[in-house]
Amino acid sequence: MYTTPQQPSFLATRRGKLTLLLLCGIAFLDFVDGSITNVALPSIRRSLHFSVDGLTWIPSGYLLTYGGFMLLGGRLADLLGRRRVLVSGIATIAVSSLVGGFAQSAGVLVGARLVQGLGAALTLPTALSILTTRFAEGKDRNTALGAWGGTGGLASAAGVLIGGALTEGPGWRWVMFVNPIACALLLVPVFRLVDGERVRRRLVNFDAVGSVLVTGGMLLLVYALVRAPLAGWGSARTMGELAGAAAVLTAFVVNERRQRAPLAPLSIFRINGLGFSNVTQLVAFAGFLALFFYVTLYMQNILGYSAVQTGLAYLPLCGIAVVSAGVSSQLIARVGTRPVIVTGALVGAGGLYWLSRIPVGGSYVHDLLPGLLLVGLGIAGLFVAVATAANAGVPGDKAGLAAALLNASQWLGGALGLAIFTAVSTSRTNHLLAAGAPQSHALTSGFQRALLIGSIFIVASAVIALRATNTRGETGEQAITAEPETSLAA
Repeated sequence: MYTTPQQPSFLATRRGKLTLLLLCGIAFLDFVDGSITNVALPSIRRSLHFSVDGLTWIPSGYLLTYGGFMLLGGRLADLLGRRRVLVSGIATIAVSSLVGGFAQSAGVLVGARLVQGLGAALTLPTALSILTTRFAEGKDRNTALGAWGGTGGLASAAGVLIGGALTEGPGWRWVMFVNPIACALLLVPVFRLVDGERVRRRLVNFDAVGSVLVTGGMLLLVYALVRAPLAGWGSARTMGELAGAAAVLTAFVVNERRQRAPLAPLSIFRINGLGFSNVTQLVAFAGFLALFFYVTLYMQNILGYSAVQTGLAYLPLCGIAVVSAGVSSQLIARVGTRPVIVTGALVGAGGLYWLSRIPVGGSYVHDLLPGLLLVGLGIAGLFVAVATAANAGVPGDKAGLAAALLNASQWLGGALGLAIFTAVSTSRTNHLLAAGAPQSHALTSGFQRALLIGSIFIVASAVIALRATNTRGETGEQAITAEPETSLAA
């Protein structure tokens, strides 16, 4: 049911606070799983005898199914009931992680990561849709989204730190074994805090064609982006995969326009702010991901940091991101989302520009810390404001779809940015190596170029945000009227 600002504050209750804590815990689990295996890759390769190319499928496999099934997962939450889909996703993560932890071959571990990504695609948009439907628009939702944004910033660095500590301690298998423990701790409060829903619609005429098209198109698009740095952007293979993904997704749009009960009703894009908010998220996250990827490589390959030291180096960014997310959620009620997005993007871009000037023999305090603090300060506010703008006025029966769109734009932005920046960085490094430059200088120059372009992407997101609707997270009425879904009638 659609919530209004006049409803009593759910967040002020004990149940409301515990619900928010649970949802942030679920988000933390999903965000951490995207990066926790990265620092364990050398140990995994030695243990299971991975090839160099096969090793890339440990992070890429998770991201492939995570991005590919995101829209379907979010919409299933709307149609089948959010608690039901949430429990299924958490259970999927737990079982696949257990299988991955006991894996004795490369194929089994990659398969477990693929299934793990599917579980995350079910849980993350579902958790966000529960947040946006349980917490009323206005102060409650702004505060809840602030906590959600802070969790994302914290989890991004925590994945590196936890992965490093587990790999250097009990071993890489515990990078997988920690998930079933976390899932078991989350499942109990899910049943206590998230209301069960009766299936309001029998899936008599479920849009199976749309499901196949959107999932197939997203999988092909994500696969093309993940493999583009290896295959080459100009290769026939990459161009063919991107063209194929575009064709399948175009067929999906055509199918949705014809369906009486579409999987993803296109009317959702009539909600003010949704389109520009998603594009802003996509472009900004492309730049933001450059920080964690290339600054991590710089710390480990140039400065000689261990995995644990690298994770600890990000803690100041996490701390200021949590504070920034909380402050920004309160500022939105005063000035609206647009000023917060633009200001956050410009501050974050300034931080990334600072980091693009890293020298070969840099120091943490002078060359890294100021840039990390600026990025944490700016980007956390940006993502909180974007989430607020993207969910303002979304009817309750489409909250899962809206959450999936926002998460899909974030992931696609990251995949696109990483593919572009990897090509730029590698090209610069190879050019300098061919010219006889020392390896440390060539690598650092490549990192600098990627971070500089990342800062430009974040500035571009500020420009896009100028076209977005300015909202204070409150609407007096629904932005659109939910279209009747007669072919799914109870």
